Amino acid sequence: MQRIAFKEWALVCEALGRGEQTVLLRKGGIAEGRGGFAFRHSEFFLFPTFFHEQVVKVRTPDVEIPDVANGQIRIRFWAQIEAQKEIGSWPDAAALEPFHILQESVVRERFDYKGAGLHVALVRIFGLEPTWVLADKPAYGGCRSWVKLPECPAGTRFEAVLGDEEHARIAKRFRAIA
Repeated sequence: MQRIAFKEWALVCEALGRGEQTVLLRKGGIAEGRGGFAFRHSEFFLFPTFFHEQVVKVRTPDVEIPDVANGQIRIRFWAQIEAQKEIGSWPDAAALEPFHILQESVVRERFDYKGAGLHVALVRIFGLEPTWVLADKPAYGGCRSWVKLPECPAGTRFEAVLGDEEHARIAKRFRAIA
């Protein structure tokens, strides 16, 4: 199992963990390097972030930002990419609305940042039991999408958030749009 984590807003991580979101939309962080962003890993942990996060940027009503544990990172979910694509047209990006919780203006901002386009990945999410708690450290900071983690604790269990049938139905809808 890879020791890589993808940094994402805590609200998005929670929506993925509830099955309310099934795609990741990314343009790239400031520290992505010359090659820019890419989904470089096919499986990874979700690393919740709180920087830049604002409740007004999601469509989920009455949402609350999860509690921040000072000095700790709580890894609760693991993802597998099942399909990915670079979207180059705004109508195609807008058509992904049923698969995520972000406000249209946020998706549009990401789409238009440094030229038109957006990376999208259909992911299958697995919950970790128990939650993996890590001490926060400077290496996890900054505007980068990927961070390296220590070894996952032995005995950690992974359970699919959505059943096979439900996930297959969503994947079929995603492939029809993307």
